[in-house]
Amino acid sequence: MSPDHRAIIRNVLLLTLALNLLVMGLKIIVSWWTGSLSLMADALHSLTDSAGNILGLVTTRLASPQPDRDHPYGHLKFEAIGALGIAAFLGVACFEILQGAVERLLHSEKAVQISGVELWIVVMVLGINIFVTYYERRVGIETGSAVLVADAHHTMSDIWVTIGVLVGLVGIWLWNWQWLDAAIAFPVAVMVFWSGWSVLRQNVPVLVDEAAIAPEVIHAIALQVSGVINCHDIASRGIVGRQVFIEMHLIVGTADVEAAHQITEAIESILEDRFGPARVLIHVEPPTYHSDRISYEATD
Repeated sequence: MSPDHRAIIRNVLLLTLALNLLVMGLKIIVSWWTGSLSLMADALHSLTDSAGNILGLVTTRLASPQPDRDHPYGHLKFEAIGALGIAAFLGVACFEILQGAVERLLHSEKAVQISGVELWIVVMVLGINIFVTYYERRVGIETGSAVLVADAHHTMSDIWVTIGVLVGLVGIWLWNWQWLDAAIAFPVAVMVFWSGWSVLRQNVPVLVDEAAIAPEVIHAIALQVSGVINCHDIASRGIVGRQVFIEMHLIVGTADVEAAHQITEAIESILEDRFGPARVLIHVEPPTYHSDRISYEATD
Protein backbone atom coordinates (compact mmCIF):
# COMPACT_ATOMS: atom_id res chain seq x y z
CA MET A 1 0.00 0.00 0.00
CA SER A 2 1.26 3.45 -0.86
CA PRO A 3 2.68 5.40 2.15
CA ASP A 4 0.94 8.60 3.22
CA HIS A 5 3.26 11.57 2.55
CA ARG A 6 0.57 14.25 2.80
CA ALA A 7 2.12 15.99 5.83
CA ILE A 8 5.48 16.37 4.05
CA ILE A 9 3.79 17.58 0.85
CA ARG A 10 1.65 20.06 2.77
CA ASN A 11 4.70 21.58 4.52
CA VAL A 12 6.52 21.96 1.20
CA LEU A 13 3.51 23.64 -0.39
CA LEU A 14 3.15 26.05 2.55
CA LEU A 15 6.82 27.07 2.27
CA THR A 16 6.65 27.53 -1.50
CA LEU A 17 3.39 29.46 -1.16
CA ALA A 18 5.09 31.96 1.18
CA LEU A 19 8.07 32.31 -1.16
CA ASN A 20 5.84 32.69 -4.24
CA LEU A 21 3.84 35.44 -2.53
CA LEU A 22 7.12 37.22 -1.71
CA VAL A 23 8.28 36.87 -5.31
CA MET A 24 4.96 38.13 -6.67
CA GLY A 25 5.04 41.16 -4.36
CA LEU A 26 8.58 42.11 -5.40
CA LYS A 27 7.70 41.81 -9.10
CA ILE A 28 4.59 43.97 -8.72
CA ILE A 29 6.56 46.67 -6.89
CA VAL A 30 9.40 46.72 -9.44
CA SER A 31 7.00 46.66 -12.42
CA TRP A 32 5.12 49.60 -10.91
CA TRP A 33 8.38 51.50 -10.42
CA THR A 34 9.66 50.80 -13.94
CA GLY A 35 6.45 50.59 -16.00
CA SER A 36 7.58 47.21 -17.39
CA LEU A 37 4.80 45.20 -19.03
CA SER A 38 6.90 42.04 -19.20
CA LEU A 39 7.62 42.20 -15.48
CA MET A 40 3.94 42.75 -14.70
CA ALA A 41 3.16 39.69 -16.83
CA ASP A 42 5.82 37.86 -14.86
CA ALA A 43 4.07 38.91 -11.65
CA LEU A 44 0.81 37.53 -13.07
CA HIS A 45 2.59 34.26 -13.74
CA SER A 46 3.79 34.24 -10.12
CA LEU A 47 0.17 34.73 -9.07
CA THR A 48 -0.64 31.46 -10.83
CA ASP A 49 2.25 29.87 -8.88
CA SER A 50 0.57 30.91 -5.62
CA ALA A 51 -2.83 29.76 -6.86
CA GLY A 52 -1.25 26.43 -7.82
CA ASN A 53 0.17 26.07 -4.30
CA ILE A 54 -3.25 26.69 -2.78
CA LEU A 55 -4.85 24.22 -5.18
CA GLY A 56 -2.15 21.71 -4.30
CA LEU A 57 -2.81 22.14 -0.58
CA VAL A 58 -6.52 21.49 -1.08
CA THR A 59 -6.08 18.40 -3.29
CA THR A 60 -3.28 16.97 -1.13
CA ARG A 61 -5.56 17.13 1.88
CA LEU A 62 -8.04 15.02 -0.08
CA ALA A 63 -5.51 12.68 -1.74
CA SER A 64 -5.09 9.99 0.92
CA PRO A 65 -3.57 6.80 -0.52
CA GLN A 66 -5.54 4.73 2.03
CA PRO A 67 -8.75 3.08 0.77
CA ASP A 68 -12.08 3.50 2.51
CA ARG A 69 -15.63 2.30 2.01
CA ASP A 70 -16.51 4.88 -0.63
CA HIS A 71 -13.06 4.91 -2.29
CA PRO A 72 -11.75 1.32 -2.19
CA TYR A 73 -8.88 2.21 -4.54
CA GLY A 74 -7.70 5.17 -2.46
CA HIS A 75 -7.82 8.86 -3.34
CA LEU A 76 -4.59 9.43 -5.28
CA LYS A 77 -6.41 10.66 -8.39
CA PHE A 78 -7.18 13.87 -6.50
CA GLU A 79 -3.49 14.73 -6.97
CA ALA A 80 -3.76 14.24 -10.72
CA ILE A 81 -6.85 16.47 -10.76
CA GLY A 82 -4.87 19.13 -8.86
CA ALA A 83 -2.04 18.84 -11.37
CA LEU A 84 -4.51 19.45 -14.21
CA GLY A 85 -5.65 22.59 -12.39
CA ILE A 86 -2.07 23.81 -12.39
CA ALA A 87 -1.90 23.12 -16.14
CA ALA A 88 -5.01 25.28 -16.56
CA PHE A 89 -3.34 28.11 -14.63
CA LEU A 90 -0.37 27.85 -17.00
CA GLY A 91 -2.70 28.18 -19.98
CA VAL A 92 -4.24 31.34 -18.51
CA ALA A 93 -0.80 32.81 -17.84
CA CYS A 94 0.30 32.08 -21.43
CA PHE A 95 -2.76 33.86 -22.85
CA GLU A 96 -2.32 36.91 -20.61
CA ILE A 97 1.37 37.26 -21.49
CA LEU A 98 0.68 37.10 -25.24
CA GLN A 99 -2.23 39.53 -25.02
CA GLY A 100 -0.17 42.07 -23.08
CA ALA A 101 2.80 41.77 -25.44
CA VAL A 102 0.66 42.38 -28.54
CA GLU A 103 -1.00 45.40 -26.94
CA ARG A 104 2.38 46.89 -25.99
CA LEU A 105 3.81 46.41 -29.51
CA LEU A 106 0.74 47.95 -31.17
CA HIS A 107 0.17 50.74 -28.66
CA SER A 108 3.55 51.56 -27.15
CA GLU A 109 3.12 54.79 -25.19
CA LYS A 110 4.97 54.56 -21.88
CA ALA A 111 8.75 54.04 -21.82
CA VAL A 112 10.26 51.60 -19.34
CA GLN A 113 12.62 53.19 -16.79
CA ILE A 114 15.00 50.77 -15.07
CA SER A 115 17.94 51.15 -12.68
CA GLY A 116 20.66 48.83 -11.38
CA VAL A 117 18.93 48.42 -8.01
CA GLU A 118 15.74 47.19 -9.65
CA LEU A 119 17.71 44.77 -11.80
CA TRP A 120 19.33 43.31 -8.68
CA ILE A 121 15.89 42.80 -7.15
CA VAL A 122 14.86 40.80 -10.24
CA VAL A 123 18.05 38.71 -9.92
CA MET A 124 17.17 37.97 -6.28
CA VAL A 125 13.68 36.92 -7.35
CA LEU A 126 15.25 34.59 -9.91
CA GLY A 127 17.34 32.95 -7.18
CA ILE A 128 14.25 32.32 -5.05
CA ASN A 129 12.47 30.70 -7.99
CA ILE A 130 15.43 28.41 -8.69
CA PHE A 131 15.47 27.27 -5.06
CA VAL A 132 11.71 26.59 -5.05
CA THR A 133 11.86 24.60 -8.31
CA TYR A 134 14.62 22.21 -7.31
CA TYR A 135 13.37 21.82 -3.74
CA GLU A 136 9.81 20.98 -4.88
CA ARG A 137 11.02 18.63 -7.61
CA ARG A 138 13.36 16.74 -5.25
CA VAL A 139 10.69 16.24 -2.57
CA GLY A 140 8.06 15.46 -5.23
CA ILE A 141 10.20 12.64 -6.67
CA GLU A 142 11.03 11.30 -3.19
CA THR A 143 7.36 11.21 -2.13
CA GLY A 144 5.86 10.37 -5.53
CA SER A 145 3.70 13.51 -5.41
CA ALA A 146 2.20 14.51 -8.77
CA VAL A 147 1.21 17.89 -7.33
CA LEU A 148 4.76 18.79 -6.23
CA VAL A 149 6.33 17.64 -9.52
CA ALA A 150 3.68 19.54 -11.52
CA ASP A 151 4.15 22.64 -9.39
CA ALA A 152 7.92 22.39 -9.88
CA HIS A 153 7.28 22.38 -13.64
CA HIS A 154 5.14 25.46 -13.16
CA THR A 155 7.85 27.25 -11.19
CA MET A 156 10.46 26.21 -13.76
CA SER A 157 8.43 28.07 -16.36
CA ASP A 158 8.53 31.05 -13.99
CA ILE A 159 12.32 30.85 -14.02
CA TRP A 160 12.38 31.07 -17.81
CA VAL A 161 9.89 33.92 -17.72
CA THR A 162 12.06 35.84 -15.25
CA ILE A 163 15.24 35.16 -17.26
CA GLY A 164 13.56 36.48 -20.39
CA VAL A 165 12.28 39.54 -18.55
CA LEU A 166 15.72 40.15 -17.06
CA VAL A 167 17.35 40.00 -20.50
CA GLY A 168 14.83 42.51 -21.80
CA LEU A 169 15.32 44.87 -18.85
CA VAL A 170 19.12 44.73 -19.21
CA GLY A 171 18.74 45.63 -22.90
CA ILE A 172 16.55 48.59 -21.98
CA TRP A 173 18.95 49.65 -19.20
CA LEU A 174 22.05 49.51 -21.41
CA TRP A 175 20.80 50.53 -24.86
CA ASN A 176 17.22 51.80 -24.31
CA TRP A 177 15.76 49.05 -26.53
CA GLN A 178 12.16 49.61 -25.47
CA TRP A 179 10.79 47.03 -27.90
CA LEU A 180 12.52 44.24 -25.94
CA ASP A 181 10.02 44.54 -23.10
CA ALA A 182 7.20 43.30 -25.33
CA ALA A 183 9.18 41.13 -27.78
CA ILE A 184 10.73 38.97 -25.08
CA ALA A 185 7.27 37.96 -23.89
CA PHE A 186 6.56 35.80 -26.98
CA PRO A 187 9.21 33.06 -26.49
CA VAL A 188 8.45 33.17 -22.77
CA ALA A 189 4.79 32.39 -23.51
CA VAL A 190 5.87 29.36 -25.58
CA MET A 191 7.88 28.07 -22.61
CA VAL A 192 4.89 28.54 -20.32
CA PHE A 193 2.66 26.63 -22.76
CA TRP A 194 5.17 23.77 -22.98
CA SER A 195 5.27 23.43 -19.18
CA GLY A 196 1.47 23.14 -19.09
CA TRP A 197 1.51 20.56 -21.88
CA SER A 198 4.11 18.50 -19.97
CA VAL A 199 1.91 18.48 -16.87
CA LEU A 200 -1.06 17.29 -18.96
CA ARG A 201 0.94 14.47 -20.55
CA GLN A 202 2.07 13.21 -17.15
CA ASN A 203 -1.33 13.21 -15.44
CA VAL A 204 -4.01 12.47 -18.04
CA PRO A 205 -2.90 8.78 -18.31
CA VAL A 206 -3.61 8.37 -14.58
CA LEU A 207 -7.13 9.76 -14.90
CA VAL A 208 -8.03 7.62 -17.93
CA ASP A 209 -6.52 4.42 -16.42
CA GLU A 210 -3.84 3.94 -19.05
CA ALA A 211 -1.89 0.68 -18.65
CA ALA A 212 0.87 1.18 -16.08
CA ILE A 213 2.84 -1.95 -17.03
CA ALA A 214 3.00 -3.72 -20.39
CA PRO A 215 0.89 -6.91 -20.11
CA GLU A 216 3.65 -8.87 -21.83
CA VAL A 217 6.00 -8.03 -18.95
CA ILE A 218 3.53 -9.28 -16.35
CA HIS A 219 2.86 -12.39 -18.49
CA ALA A 220 6.58 -13.21 -18.62
CA ILE A 221 6.95 -12.78 -14.85
CA ALA A 222 3.99 -15.06 -14.11
CA LEU A 223 5.27 -17.84 -16.40
CA GLN A 224 8.54 -17.93 -14.45
CA VAL A 225 6.73 -19.25 -11.37
CA SER A 226 6.55 -23.01 -11.03
CA GLY A 227 3.06 -24.42 -11.46
CA VAL A 228 1.82 -21.72 -13.86
CA ILE A 229 0.52 -22.97 -17.20
CA ASN A 230 -0.54 -19.63 -18.63
CA CYS A 231 -2.12 -16.28 -17.71
CA HIS A 232 -4.44 -14.03 -19.69
CA ASP A 233 -6.70 -10.97 -19.56
CA ILE A 234 -3.93 -9.01 -17.83
CA ALA A 235 -4.65 -5.38 -16.86
CA SER A 236 -2.89 -2.71 -14.83
CA ARG A 237 -3.30 0.94 -13.95
CA GLY A 238 -1.78 3.59 -11.71
CA ILE A 239 1.83 4.80 -11.54
CA VAL A 240 4.76 2.48 -10.86
CA GLY A 241 6.49 3.58 -7.66
CA ARG A 242 3.40 5.32 -6.29
CA GLN A 243 0.54 2.81 -6.51
CA VAL A 244 -0.37 0.26 -9.17
CA PHE A 245 -3.31 -2.12 -9.47
CA ILE A 246 -2.76 -5.38 -11.36
CA GLU A 247 -5.27 -8.08 -12.24
CA MET A 248 -5.05 -11.27 -14.27
CA HIS A 249 -6.57 -14.68 -14.89
CA LEU A 250 -4.09 -17.44 -13.98
CA ILE A 251 -4.20 -21.03 -15.26
CA VAL A 252 -2.42 -23.29 -12.77
CA GLY A 253 -1.31 -26.90 -13.07
CA THR A 254 -3.04 -28.09 -9.93
CA ALA A 255 -6.55 -28.60 -8.64
CA ASP A 256 -5.46 -28.22 -5.02
CA VAL A 257 -6.65 -24.90 -3.55
CA GLU A 258 -3.73 -24.56 -1.13
CA ALA A 259 -1.15 -25.19 -3.88
CA ALA A 260 -2.88 -22.69 -6.19
CA HIS A 261 -2.88 -20.14 -3.38
CA GLN A 262 0.89 -20.55 -2.88
CA ILE A 263 1.44 -19.99 -6.61
CA THR A 264 -0.55 -16.75 -6.57
CA GLU A 265 1.31 -15.60 -3.44
CA ALA A 266 4.63 -16.14 -5.21
CA ILE A 267 3.50 -14.08 -8.22
CA GLU A 268 2.15 -11.29 -6.02
CA SER A 269 5.45 -11.13 -4.12
CA ILE A 270 7.47 -10.78 -7.33
CA LEU A 271 5.17 -8.09 -8.71
CA GLU A 272 5.25 -6.18 -5.40
CA ASP A 273 9.06 -6.26 -5.30
CA ARG A 274 9.37 -5.04 -8.88
CA PHE A 275 6.47 -2.60 -9.24
CA GLY A 276 5.29 -1.88 -5.68
CA PRO A 277 3.38 -0.50 -3.95
CA ALA A 278 0.97 -2.81 -5.76
CA ARG A 279 -2.44 -4.41 -5.20
CA VAL A 280 -2.69 -7.62 -7.19
CA LEU A 281 -5.92 -9.51 -7.93
CA ILE A 282 -5.54 -13.00 -9.45
CA HIS A 283 -8.42 -15.13 -10.68
CA VAL A 284 -7.32 -18.80 -10.59
CA GLU A 285 -8.47 -21.21 -13.30
CA PRO A 286 -8.06 -25.01 -13.63
CA PRO A 287 -5.53 -26.77 -15.89
CA THR A 288 -8.23 -27.62 -18.44
CA TYR A 289 -9.00 -23.94 -19.16
CA HIS A 290 -7.44 -22.41 -22.28
CA SER A 291 -6.95 -18.83 -23.46
CA ASP A 292 -4.22 -17.17 -25.54
CA ARG A 293 -5.45 -13.60 -25.01
CA ILE A 294 -2.72 -11.96 -22.93
CA SER A 295 -4.60 -8.69 -22.58
CA TYR A 296 -7.63 -6.82 -23.82
CA GLU A 297 -7.67 -5.89 -27.49
CA ALA A 298 -8.59 -2.49 -28.88
CA THR A 299 -12.12 -2.23 -30.28
CA ASP A 300 -13.43 0.10 -32.96
